[in-house]
Amino acid sequence: MRADWVAASVRARSMAQRRVGAGACRELSALPDLPAAVEALEGSVYANQLSGARTLGSSQQATRRTVLWQLRVLAGWLLAGQDTQLVRAAAARFEADNVVALAAALQRNSGLEPEPGSDSASEYDLGGLATAWPRLRTADSPESLQVMLAASPWGDPGPAPALPDMLTAVWLRRLASAAPATRPWAVAGAVLLAARLLLVTGTGTTDRLVSLLRPLIGTGWTEAASLPELTASLSPAAGQVLAEVQEPQDLWRAEARLAAQVEADGFGLLRAGLPGPDVIVGAMAVLAADAWRVRAALAAAAAGTGRSEVLDAVA
Repeated sequence: MRADWVAASVRARSMAQRRVGAGACRELSALPDLPAAVEALEGSVYANQLSGARTLGSSQQATRRTVLWQLRVLAGWLLAGQDTQLVRAAAARFEADNVVALAAALQRNSGLEPEPGSDSASEYDLGGLATAWPRLRTADSPESLQVMLAASPWGDPGPAPALPDMLTAVWLRRLASAAPATRPWAVAGAVLLAARLLLVTGTGTTDRLVSLLRPLIGTGWTEAASLPELTASLSPAAGQVLAEVQEPQDLWRAEARLAAQVEADGFGLLRAGLPGPDVIVGAMAVLAADAWRVRAALAAAAAGTGRSEVLDAVA
């Protein structure tokens, strides 16, 4: 791999080494309350964003802000002319969350006198990793946002209730295209999205959603009415995502295993011999998985359970 990837790869590995780690997260989950867990994270990479967090929601959001900041730092270490699309594709998850929050705010304010844009205190600051957010955030009604989305790389959002799932599908496609190493994760994410729509929420699908997911999991799954039917409709590799799920309400276990798999694969990419984009992808995966573990630990501490069932599922 070209020598111009060396600096970015060294930085990526260094950032991954600053993770909290699985062992420390289990210790966090056993703390008696949320303030104790937040205090225990002082000195960690999450400390800056956690400053001032008082609720579980704000604390968990702080971990995601930390990941976004790490992505922005990684992008800054890529030299001009290097492919930053993989970092931008990963950050698109945060842009999607901004869009969903804005859509909800505009919907609440419809018929009143809404101010353009969403709450700047709650949106994720994408900086140079934004795809369409600088324009989208100026939408002043649900209708204008829909028009802007349709003209953006996100495409036609469809009916309002389908917006989060549509954006997720677009993001999974984009991530798999920008970074081939992430394709197994994108496939697993598509399987879990389909399972939730068909077997949990019962909201079904749209033609565009099916079209977006087709390159990842085909189309045979659309008529599945049970977990066995859904598993049988998928390729063996995709169906493996649901292998240990007995009931739809246990899909969270598959989601937890996916997070653990992303982390394990990320470590493998970080250990790749030559500097290059796979090392960057590996660092992004490890950092995202670490933040996921921290969020699970914070939830357990806030509940005062002394343990995390989510973390136990991937022990």
